[in-house]
Amino acid sequence: MRILLLNSEYPPVGGGAGNASAHIAAQLEKMGHIVTVVTSRFGRLPHREQNGRVTIYRVPGLRRRQDRSNPLEQIVFILSASVLSLIRVPRLKPQATLAFFGVPSGAVAWLIKNLYQVPYVISLRGGDVPGFRPYDFRVYHKLVSPFLRRIWKHAAAVVANSEGLRRLANAFDPRFDIPIIPNGVELESYKVAERNWSQSRLLSVGRIVHQKGLDLAMRALGGLKELNWEWRIAGDGPQMHMLESLARELGIGERVIFLGWQSREQLMECYKQANVFLFPSRHEGMPNALLEAMASGLPVIASCIAGNEELVIDHETGYLVPSEDIEALHIALKKILSDSALRERMGTASRQYAAANYSWESTAQQYAILLEKVK
Repeated sequence: MRILLLNSEYPPVGGGAGNASAHIAAQLEKMGHIVTVVTSRFGRLPHREQNGRVTIYRVPGLRRRQDRSNPLEQIVFILSASVLSLIRVPRLKPQATLAFFGVPSGAVAWLIKNLYQVPYVISLRGGDVPGFRPYDFRVYHKLVSPFLRRIWKHAAAVVANSEGLRRLANAFDPRFDIPIIPNGVELESYKVAERNWSQSRLLSVGRIVHQKGLDLAMRALGGLKELNWEWRIAGDGPQMHMLESLARELGIGERVIFLGWQSREQLMECYKQANVFLFPSRHEGMPNALLEAMASGLPVIASCIAGNEELVIDHETGYLVPSEDIEALHIALKKILSDSALRERMGTASRQYAAANYSWESTAQQYAILLEKVK
């Protein structure tokens, strides 16, 4: 099957959705499908790249940041991807389109369907669903809601990556039966043969934004100065300077290390060196970073929200704590930071659970079956 995959972010650009689309494209190619990816241009990345039977086209998007984009950049991507599609689709003759995010990619998929009758599937990722992160996206969602309803209506299928995201999508528009296709993880790549469980070494991975709840963890850890721990934060974002100041204010500035944006290889080393994964997010779809931490055998302390609660087994692979509850987070952290045997036991269970339930091969197979049905 010839598949067109649309996503404004694609490695090394973007976050979880970009990584997911790359893994799914690679697995689809292994199955024998021909995949064409259209994504945003960034820096000196090649305009066209060939990886087996996966062809990547990068179109102008005016993207200034590797880790995130703004509405103007998304509009430019829609325009650029639409122009490329007008030129390439008649030659490529895709049988189906897989669009990550209802907006911006879904808008391009909708246009291609109207011009060339190519059916499309929308993969919801979080930020494209009204109600997700209202403190960041309320105005944006109000503006794009009429377009989202039309894009969803004409899609052959709309898919969510978690039960929580499906509930949110159905609250926005209950007309659709939305199946769940979860994210996967590279189980062998993240496997750690041996880990030091003695001194507590916490790790958080992701954009440094309000959504990720790092300020909550900072305050919880501020009351645990009597314990021996270190916290590394991999990522970049607008809250970094605020969190650095907060760490100094709480008297833990020397224990909190901001690593900045990390490459895939650097991140894998971060997972290897850590022995607790700290993930106090306020909102998630299905977080790739959490799956990667579990695949590497880390116990997890995470907020009890949609996405997280589907991955973490409370008191078995880690602890789930109520969102925004600093005291509950403090108690969970004290338990796991005080007990190396507990960390090791939960870490082993975490790896076993990820290995038994999540793989990119399974995720891609589910998308392939769906795309075959709609083509």
